[in-house]
Amino acid sequence: MNEPNDNSVISAMRTTLASQRTLCTNEGAVSAEIRIDRLSRAIDLIFDNRDTIVETLALDFGHRSSHQSLMSDIYATIECLKHSKKHLKKWMKTEKRKAPFPMNLMGGKAKVEYQPKGVIGIIGTWNFPLNTVFAPLAGVLAAGNRAMIKCSEVTPQTGALLETLAAKYFSSDEVAVFNGGPDVGASFSALPFDHIIFTGATSIARHILRAAADNLTPVTLELGGKSPVIVSKSYPLQEAVERIFTGKILNVGQVCLSPDYVFVAEDQLADFCTAADSYICNLFPTLRENPDYSSVVNERHYQRLLSYLDDARQKGADIREINPANEDFNQQQGTHKIPLTLIVNPSDDMLVMQEELFGPIICIKTYTAVDDCIRYVNARPRPLALYYFGKDKAEQRHILDSTISGAVTINDVIFHVSCEDLPFGGIGPSGMGSYHGHDGFKTFSHAKAIYTQSNVNFQKLGGMLPPYGEKCDKTLNAMIRK
Repeated sequence: MNEPNDNSVISAMRTTLASQRTLCTNEGAVSAEIRIDRLSRAIDLIFDNRDTIVETLALDFGHRSSHQSLMSDIYATIECLKHSKKHLKKWMKTEKRKAPFPMNLMGGKAKVEYQPKGVIGIIGTWNFPLNTVFAPLAGVLAAGNRAMIKCSEVTPQTGALLETLAAKYFSSDEVAVFNGGPDVGASFSALPFDHIIFTGATSIARHILRAAADNLTPVTLELGGKSPVIVSKSYPLQEAVERIFTGKILNVGQVCLSPDYVFVAEDQLADFCTAADSYICNLFPTLRENPDYSSVVNERHYQRLLSYLDDARQKGADIREINPANEDFNQQQGTHKIPLTLIVNPSDDMLVMQEELFGPIICIKTYTAVDDCIRYVNARPRPLALYYFGKDKAEQRHILDSTISGAVTINDVIFHVSCEDLPFGGIGPSGMGSYHGHDGFKTFSHAKAIYTQSNVNFQKLGGMLPPYGEKCDKTLNAMIRK
């Protein structure tokens, strides 16, 4: 069977959008029961096919830890869907608001009703091909919308599987999945959706925004950046190392929230690097054939990371590769593994300090005072996350008040994303808007303001109708005050 070409996919996308929009308009109110049913089917889709999804992810990556796929793409996504399913009836309730005097007299009242926006476009990315489309889908379906999904072309086998599974568990008028290259992606983002959520690179996000602007489509952007870690001298160094590098090895750093560079007190640098080496060697005695150590996704990203290392090497960097068994990674069959690599006190002109690493490389920088770290972070684009390890409450408060980031995890890394009751999103170059839990429901809902007027005509009683006169003056004098 021939695969569909881009033109046929683009045509199908337009047809599907038109059909979904018509049904949204004709459907009216979407009951909690319909929303729960759709969320339940999304959960079934993932749970019933979890082994196949994990196997397909490994094929796309060359090799990917099955346990990490189960943790990050399967478990985390099901939890998002379950949370929305559990709470959506409460989220759907009408919110009473206060009307001002005298609008609140004699039956006057104000309220907000949350209404589905319509058809939501979801554009996922390759590092977590399931989670980056089905986690937003939780909020989309909870809010009563229909959805169209564009999968990443970097993980084509997973995208094809999700397209097949979506057609099995959903009508295309409820949830439809599309695959294709950059032309399909560009056409998808240019469709007149009622909202678009994109997860991916900042460079691509600029194209998404430009395309959406023609339709005035609201956009939520989940991007990335260089997430810093500040390790205070008040925190046990060994524990900090274990938590930082446990986060770093997830998908070998191919995570938008992965710690990118770590600030360590000057006099603790040697101990920190030694502890990191020991910890990684204990977790992974070997790397090349180790099923727990994942591969970089493809040749292009493999070469990108090698170019960062070459650039740092040429500029005199202190590069420390953690290769426990001294294995040769030059000739690999079907994988693109790179040992976890520390770059100690890199200069700012190195690519490793200019680009988001998104791989098994981490920079270690020393500091003498915490304010040095704050100044460094604030002089750069606002990160998706900031991580602080410390037991000094005053210092912690100072860092929270003095920096701006999408989110903060204290005494660990990444974990805030697992709190479904917290909004997840960035700021500035690291993102725009947020979702997860109740915040996702609100993002994908239209908050419709409704005011019911009193039976009494207060404008007429107060002389607020032409011809204006003394009665109007008295009313206005009574109303206008400090």
